[in-house]
Amino acid sequence: MSALPSLPSALGMTLDDWTAWMESRGHSKFRAKQVVEWIFKKRIADFQEMTSLSQELRDQLAACFTFGNLPVVRLTGSHDTTQKLLFRLHDGRLIETVKIPANVSFNGERSDRITLCISSQVGCAYDCKFCASGLAGFTRNLEVEEIVGQVLSAEFACGEQARNLVFMGMGEPLANLTRLIKALEILNAGWGVNIGARHITVSTSGLAPQIEKLAALPWQIRLAISLHGATDEVRDRIMPVNQKYPLARLFEALQVWNRYKKQKVTFEYILIEGVNDGLDQAKVLAKRAAALHAKVNLIPYNTVEGLPWARPSEARQEAFLFEVKKGGVMVTLRREKGHDIDAACGQLRLQEETAEGLIIPAAS
Repeated sequence: MSALPSLPSALGMTLDDWTAWMESRGHSKFRAKQVVEWIFKKRIADFQEMTSLSQELRDQLAACFTFGNLPVVRLTGSHDTTQKLLFRLHDGRLIETVKIPANVSFNGERSDRITLCISSQVGCAYDCKFCASGLAGFTRNLEVEEIVGQVLSAEFACGEQARNLVFMGMGEPLANLTRLIKALEILNAGWGVNIGARHITVSTSGLAPQIEKLAALPWQIRLAISLHGATDEVRDRIMPVNQKYPLARLFEALQVWNRYKKQKVTFEYILIEGVNDGLDQAKVLAKRAAALHAKVNLIPYNTVEGLPWARPSEARQEAFLFEVKKGGVMVTLRREKGHDIDAACGQLRLQEETAEGLIIPAAS
């Protein structure tokens, strides 16, 4: 594994951070604005190329900060379809980012710009029984610069600018809330990456207190709930987080979210054969979604090697979709992209780590 970086990363700094740093060294706070413009508008990753700064200041910056660019280990998929990027971090760990092409329906909407699916942790501690990300367990939270760096590095690797971000990659974003919030500030700010709040979606498995904290922030970001079960009985079976935050507690938090935010909550619901694809679940799901004026995004299960689950037949998927629609709910059935390139979160990382000889524990 690589050694820890000896210098902090410029990508993890807000404008206020840069202003404080400049003023502490006797520089005008205007220099802070110049630095963030070079980094985020001009995408310069070398202080010596920031020619509007004095040579003395450029040397100081180079001595105090690194950029911590994320090297691409593997890129799968083609330019005009879903692409999956495997990045290596400074400590040798691997994370995944997925690029979803423009004009492809995602969460029931289309965009004329690409969407990036971003990771927030190395691995995951929440052990959802159908997910590849948790197979190797939890390693660590991503730092702010590693979250922001995924966006800049993916744009460079794919040759396209992203205008939609979904935190639906590896890990539980709200379990890394402090770093997530700072990364959101950098990604959303006009001085930063400048992605509109309404084009940023944070997904969670249901950490109720953190949902309430996120709701209180001023940004009108979107929220997606990895629900995957309409009753506690079903959700307990496949999502251990439900034992700590059962549906009653989760929906209390979602009521708080609705008081603060204008956008509708989206329920992500992976259809798993014989587990949660019954019409009884569809009826309860419709009632829960209607009560919150939420949208539902149905996703046929992505096969994960080593896990026992299967996707329902297309006929069963359509029957489930019809039953939810009967409840007066806005619902989509995603004919997902990327299944052929192992685009389920964590699959590519597991393949690479297995190839490198790391031990992957068996699924429980």
